[in-house]
Amino acid sequence: MSYEPPTPPAELPTDLVNTLNESSSEQLQHVARYAEELAEHKAREARLEDDSDENEIEERPDDLPDDVPAKATITIKEINDNRYYYWQWREGEKVRSQYKGPVSPDE
Repeated sequence: MSYEPPTPPAELPTDLVNTLNESSSEQLQHVARYAEELAEHKAREARLEDDSDENEIEERPDDLPDDVPAKATITIKEINDNRYYYWQWREGEKVRSQYKGPVSPDE
């Protein structure tokens, strides 16, 4: 590990780099976790948006609850080091989720 601070990516705005440079290591760890979760959220929203743009009518899965739309997809969320399946779908501008069940340890 180098004793020199890392070089920030050129794509980051200067004010963001300055704010990060002024932050404590604890704050940076919080930022890193938040940034990772936010990136996953935005990727999931983009996937859901792409799915909602498709005009195909798919057959309703057998294990889909009555109150979950047929266009819902399954995502995995990690909570307290445990992984769970959730149905997710878009209603207008909002992304809705409903618990499906735990991910088995074999997966």
